[in-house]
Amino acid sequence: MSENRKLIKIATAGSVDDGKSTLIGRLLYDTKSLTTDKIEAIERSSKQRGYDYLDFSLATDGLVAEREQGITIDVAHIYFNTEKTNFIVADTPGHVEYTRNMVTGASTSQVAIILIDARKGVIEQTYRHFFIANLLRISHVVVAVNKMDLVNYDEEVFLKIKADFDVLVSKSDFTEDQINFIPVSALKGENIARQSEEMPWYVGNTLLDHLEVLEAKDLEESTVARFPVQYVIRPKTEAWHDFRGFSGMLYGGNLKVGDEVTLLPSLNTSKIKSIHYFDQEIQEAAPGSSIAITLETEVDLSRGDMLVKSSAVPRSEKQITATICQVNNKALTVGKKYILQHGVNRVMAKVDQIESRIHTDFTGGEDAHSLKLNDIGRVHFRLNKPIHFDTYKSNKSNGSFILIDEAEYDTVSVGFIE
Repeated sequence: MSENRKLIKIATAGSVDDGKSTLIGRLLYDTKSLTTDKIEAIERSSKQRGYDYLDFSLATDGLVAEREQGITIDVAHIYFNTEKTNFIVADTPGHVEYTRNMVTGASTSQVAIILIDARKGVIEQTYRHFFIANLLRISHVVVAVNKMDLVNYDEEVFLKIKADFDVLVSKSDFTEDQINFIPVSALKGENIARQSEEMPWYVGNTLLDHLEVLEAKDLEESTVARFPVQYVIRPKTEAWHDFRGFSGMLYGGNLKVGDEVTLLPSLNTSKIKSIHYFDQEIQEAAPGSSIAITLETEVDLSRGDMLVKSSAVPRSEKQITATICQVNNKALTVGKKYILQHGVNRVMAKVDQIESRIHTDFTGGEDAHSLKLNDIGRVHFRLNKPIHFDTYKSNKSNGSFILIDEAEYDTVSVGFIE
């Protein structure tokens, strides 16, 4: 792969049988990302099923139950590339009972592709998937109106769906949304990688062309720098006898040599002396870099602590309010205690109040005493010691956490701090 290629991370969403897996299979086929034996297997399985076309969903539905039922159950991560771009696609399930899978699958994505069956239009699941894209602050959304071949490529059908979706967008409080509408037929390959001759009324880019022109830097979160310490490096060798570095991944913004930094939780300050990236010493580190930092003064800093620019210190509190998605069969209830993992830091958390269960159709919420599997709710927590956090809206990496059952060590919830 060319080192100059950009990387775009995508999540697909849509109702059951809207054609997500077929769409991704078609992208793989049209970009020549399927091996010869995989294509032969698809041809063979399609023929055995009596199809007069290639069933591209077989390229992504990997579980036996998925192939038998014709639905996506688990999150599949699919990789393909073009000459300019590397893509990672999270093919997330469409059914309501797999809402948790969509939340976790889309949590690291930069772009959401929401499929809508042209015959059905905007339905309840469309609301849910757009709500989750908003919850996760995915600012670039592509609405792919699929199966246009089954409505005779009718422009009026497309425009009606677009108008209905615009009504949905108006209910959202996420103002950074960039919505693009593309009429497609994943099965026939119309407007996927080639311009459709069946829809001359559509003059925009194909889906692949649209994804190709996106710039990764424009999709990245632009916010303040957060550096949670994962490990303290003390080689104690002859060459590095006095070296004391703090290693981890940098989130949000850049850090450079000479920056004045504040150390949390101590609130001591220092300046960055050097930044090490693998075997190189660099002057400035970008978000997403795994680095080691040395400071000009001797300080007490260990795993779970955080290093930030002194001009942008996060909140440090023992009480937080968060939007929760329940990902475990065990219900979240008031008074229950969990391990709250925030980055590399772990604290004990108690559920102080469940304020509401949130409706994913933008109609508000309702009173709730517990949150069950796939529920989304607003919850207040009390912690045994402060965490250093931002709101999820302002800093995704430092505004999210997971809850862990302290007895069985299962992940029970994912949270987005308000």
